[in-house]
Amino acid sequence: MQRSASAPRGETAPRTNPLAKLARLPIALLVLIAVFVSVYPVVWIFLSSLKGSTEFTANPMWALPQGLEWSNYARAWTEGNMSKYFVNSVLSVLPALALVIGLGTMAAFGIEIMRWKLRNLTSLLFLAGIMVPIQIVILPLFTMYFKVHLLDTRLALILTYTAFGLPLVVFFLVGYFKSFAREIIEAAIVDGASIYQVFFKIALPMVSNAVVTVALVQFFFMWNDLLVSLTFIQNPDMRTVQSGLLAFTGQYGQREWGPTFASISLAVAPTVLVYLMLNQMVMKGMAAGAVKG
Repeated sequence: MQRSASAPRGETAPRTNPLAKLARLPIALLVLIAVFVSVYPVVWIFLSSLKGSTEFTANPMWALPQGLEWSNYARAWTEGNMSKYFVNSVLSVLPALALVIGLGTMAAFGIEIMRWKLRNLTSLLFLAGIMVPIQIVILPLFTMYFKVHLLDTRLALILTYTAFGLPLVVFFLVGYFKSFAREIIEAAIVDGASIYQVFFKIALPMVSNAVVTVALVQFFFMWNDLLVSLTFIQNPDMRTVQSGLLAFTGQYGQREWGPTFASISLAVAPTVLVYLMLNQMVMKGMAAGAVKG
């Protein structure tokens, strides 16, 4: 007895429209161009840091290195004083970042969750702080720091970074706290929780992704800052990474490009590594902000 095999009946897969694929092609090309424009400079700087001193004049600038001159990094770290500049940057950026995130998170919570007089005025003042360019107040700050002997100190950088980073953090996090269900806060207070317990145990965990996102933005601003550090720091021993790059010259003012590009690679490396480590939390924070907005 022969068994007739019949094809199972089911839903057929929808056919893709060739015109739809063609319509997506420009978008894909734009994405590829954006990725290339973003990644190529970093790759080029890293490859240039491995070139010898003669390759920059003998070969085109886009040529691959003929050898791997890892000694450029050793020279940048020692002769270029990058080790000292890294310490100065870390000791200036991390305290300022902690102050900005700590004070900004508490201020945003107090403005949006708590009910008190002048909260709307306080919110407007923080909003106005975003609109003040740092170039307008840089000279008055220089005069003030000179009078109180804060020039050539890390405290001048910490105070400036905190003052200009705080308004953006408050404005950003207020939008997240607006999405909070008031019933959760009220229920916790009815159960006997203090306002500090509500903040640390309920509110802060719920905005952790947003806090990481805004902390990353502030870290990029502080680490890559040149104007503030160049204005307030004149002592070579107190220079940060970015201002130290300007002083990376050889004897008689001759610039050696191999160690210079190695110094630039070392300066860029922390921002790239921090973003790669926190990428998922940043994407979640941005997606949550888009939904809330």
